[in-house]
Amino acid sequence: MIKIIATLCSLAAPADCHEVTVTNSDFQPMTMTQCMVGLPAIAEWMKQHPAERLAGWKCQLGTREQKAA
Repeated sequence: MIKIIATLCSLAAPADCHEVTVTNSDFQPMTMTQCMVGLPAIAEWMKQHPAERLAGWKCQLGTREQKAA
């Protein structure tokens, strides 16, 4: 499984950051190369979450637990 994981920070409290899985290969087949250019998926996700800013993103293989950034 390949996941796009975004690090988001609250606009109201910039030090309040967390990681979320934006999309993963369970939803649609994707290669690591497609994940690396996953900005369209992140942009679409960000439109639905206007109270947060994107601090970073990464592609990750396998499963992972959510953690605070």
